[in-house]
Amino acid sequence: MPRDRRGRVTGTNEGYMRFCIVGAGFSGAVVARHLSERGHQVLLLDERPHAGGNCHTERDPSTGVMIHRYGPHIFHTSDQRAWDYVNRFGKFRPYINRVKAVSNGSVYTLPVNLLTINQFFGLTLSPDEARDFIAGKADRTITDPKNFEEQALSMIGPELYRAFFYGYTRKQWGMEPTELPAEILKRLPLRFTYDDNYFSHIYQGMPEDGYTAIIEAILRTPNVEVRFGTRFEDVQEEFQHVFYTGPLDRYFGFRLGRLGYRTLDFERIEAEGDYQGTAVINYCDESIPYTRISEHKHFAPWEADSLPSTVCFREYSRLCGKDDIPYYPIRLVNEKKMLDSYVNLASETSGVSFLGRLGTYRYLDMDVTISEALAACDKMDKILSEGGTLPAFF
Repeated sequence: MPRDRRGRVTGTNEGYMRFCIVGAGFSGAVVARHLSERGHQVLLLDERPHAGGNCHTERDPSTGVMIHRYGPHIFHTSDQRAWDYVNRFGKFRPYINRVKAVSNGSVYTLPVNLLTINQFFGLTLSPDEARDFIAGKADRTITDPKNFEEQALSMIGPELYRAFFYGYTRKQWGMEPTELPAEILKRLPLRFTYDDNYFSHIYQGMPEDGYTAIIEAILRTPNVEVRFGTRFEDVQEEFQHVFYTGPLDRYFGFRLGRLGYRTLDFERIEAEGDYQGTAVINYCDESIPYTRISEHKHFAPWEADSLPSTVCFREYSRLCGKDDIPYYPIRLVNEKKMLDSYVNLASETSGVSFLGRLGTYRYLDMDVTISEALAACDKMDKILSEGGTLPAFF
């Protein structure tokens, strides 16, 4: 494979190319491996000292607990391809996310289900009775919900909305629910059975050795050089194409302004034994400043009993500053206008494709990130084989 005098692949008649991938999360890892298996050379960069992005996991040195360093991540999907893909690179153990919620001094189960309804209202309703009961609570005058609050009132009525969603949402997003789009609540199920599984997907699990081990295994392939602690802005090299999974606005030096994100602060709690008895408890009352407490050894129930100590994290949500880690894209009116401008700018820029949650400024679960990266690989094979130009967005 021909190289220039600095040892860089220059592109050849054989069709091999030199790519740069920015970000060592799932999107970057999937694309890096795919390109390497096609014989291309890849430089993968991440400014953090580890793989995994916000999915990064590591053993806590003082307790031995597998820590989700940037907050809990549970793998759930109905996409057979995504599930088969991650299982190629590590063992997944069965795991069901059963969330509890504290509201007004009582503990309930989420998502809202038959047990939640009966406990909250002090009733013993059957599924059909509960369905009729909640229908009587719901505001049927709202036929086309325009915001989060209207969506909630049209689904579950004022009592459950105030108990479980109003205060929590204000803390999570830092604004009134009337300012948030209705589709945020549409992600959450409402059940009239005693099923308290937070997700409804066919495949649900947790990697036995953590997510970072999975991503490291994906990257364990020839033709991929990984550089941690390295910013893309500091790399003085020309590439035939860049796959960028960092923040879309950052790639362009924030020239059109900064897109809005929420970030998280974590307050560590160490204890002996078992601190709260479950992985996640939401704190719904607005008077409590944190949104939830996660106890990380319960994300690995197969080893929880063998760990004498435990570690938990209180989560506090706030607006993301320029030096903070971005977690959740806000995507309100102003951000959508700016996003459109950045999308237009990206589409006019050659030599770069944007992938993942940050690169496309969308809230994406891990399985969707993997599915989209795999689909992008399918498309790039066809485009490259035909001598075409890779798009800004797949």
